[in-house]
Amino acid sequence: MAMAISALRQARWLSRAGVAAVVRRGASCAHYPDVLPVRLLHHGAVASSSSVVCPPATAAVYGTLGAPDQVLRLVQMDAQELKDGEVCVKMLAAPINPSDINRIEGTYPMRPTVPAVGGTEGVGVVVAVTPGVRNLKVDDWVIPSHPHLGTWRTHIAKEESAWCKVGQNIPVEYAATVSVNPCTALRMLEDFVDLQAGDVVVQNGATSMVGQCVIQLANLRNVQTVNLVRDRPGVNEVKERLLSLGTEHVLTEEELSKLDKKSFLKELGSEAKLGFNCVGGSAATAVMKLLGDGGTLVTYGGMSKKPITAATGPFIFKDMRLRGFWLGKWKSEHSNEDFANMTNYLLELVRDGKLQYATEKISFGDFSIALDRAMGKHGSASKQVLVF
Repeated sequence: MAMAISALRQARWLSRAGVAAVVRRGASCAHYPDVLPVRLLHHGAVASSSSVVCPPATAAVYGTLGAPDQVLRLVQMDAQELKDGEVCVKMLAAPINPSDINRIEGTYPMRPTVPAVGGTEGVGVVVAVTPGVRNLKVDDWVIPSHPHLGTWRTHIAKEESAWCKVGQNIPVEYAATVSVNPCTALRMLEDFVDLQAGDVVVQNGATSMVGQCVIQLANLRNVQTVNLVRDRPGVNEVKERLLSLGTEHVLTEEELSKLDKKSFLKELGSEAKLGFNCVGGSAATAVMKLLGDGGTLVTYGGMSKKPITAATGPFIFKDMRLRGFWLGKWKSEHSNEDFANMTNYLLELVRDGKLQYATEKISFGDFSIALDRAMGKHGSASKQVLVF
């Protein structure tokens, strides 16, 4: 692994503000001053005494697409003079999501222009604003309003519209992770089927962050959930954790295959109206088996990298529907205000103790360790949240 992030060899990447220099492995994020009124910029240019400059940023950068542990580097990006209407945000925390890994690998539908900074989600605090900024001020907490900021860095200079203000009276790991997985769970529950109290939703990948949120958000609506998990060491502990979130039904695929379906449906009261699939393959087929007439299967991921296979009969005789969901498309069709309302609603649930999920905070200086855990090199792990 000569090219691995753990090696962090000398490298040069062209950053937005200039040329970046490699930071040695294990170095913690430097505590830069929040605002530098005068700072040496790239190629010897000097900011004017009246300018506002965003400090140098330590960033996880990839110069080519490929395996994340092979192509990512921790680099130092130059200070950047803010343009009118821009703000400087000091990042507080940012998670490593599967979609982040896919983007770096080049398997995500939207490929970034390289070199690029990794990360699409996170929370930061505004440390500097320019005169053209209207709705944000220093010390506000913000999250990205679109997924192209590159959040795995200590400081970001972007226009005000790139950020959405959030409250500060919640744990930083929740603010950093609210804008993707919880939003996905909420939208899928609300946008495909008109669910009523007593209805049934079935999902695979129930241990994922989306899966955990589905259980709790459905429970708030008195909607039942049937949750499928893969058989694994410690599966009983996994089941107990999901049951504690408010569901009554957690099964492995093997247990489902041996189940007396008629008796189980009688216990539920009805077949499922809605199913969620983030795995594919046999796990998607298992979800479809519990869907009733007119049932809808929504796919939002494909962790197994296997296609969805469905029998012809259910399409003909049960009018089954297959749909897909991508939060990026939803955001492109809705305003920043809609997005802000959704995230603030979810954060209110967090504050009220009605929404919770497992995360693991880890220092940005230990980025390579967090990356290995996020990629499953050490077995299942909680959502890795980088803390700056």
